[in-house]
Amino acid sequence: MVILTDTEEIIKVIETLFQAGVTKELSVLKDIHLNDPKFSSFSDLPPYDLKDYQNTIELEELRFISISDYSYEIKNPKISLFGDTAVIAFELIQKGMLVDNKAFTGEHMVITGRATFVLVKQPTWKIAHFHLSKIDT
Repeated sequence: MVILTDTEEIIKVIETLFQAGVTKELSVLKDIHLNDPKFSSFSDLPPYDLKDYQNTIELEELRFISISDYSYEIKNPKISLFGDTAVIAFELIQKGMLVDNKAFTGEHMVITGRATFVLVKQPTWKIAHFHLSKIDT
């Protein structure tokens, strides 16, 4: 059995989130987010309000289902550990084909942005909050 460091576990949680968009194995989303009223998120796509656990999961599933040929790149991650709390900030590039199944059309998309995630260890690392923001290029 391979034992990962906290830093490796945190990166794995973040990669699991975005890898769900690649594989469309969306059930993992519930496993990596903290199912607690304290959970919150802001996204780079509408609606822009502060979301709770349930709304976040539903919107992530909808987002990943709507994008075919999805890929992502995490650049320059910085992880700061504070006991059982961690903050990871990084640049994020997401690409894919935004599919409109009703009109049978697609639009290539590239989102360049920044991401900040807060994770808590309970007993494994879970996402407690995240904020994604686009960078206009």
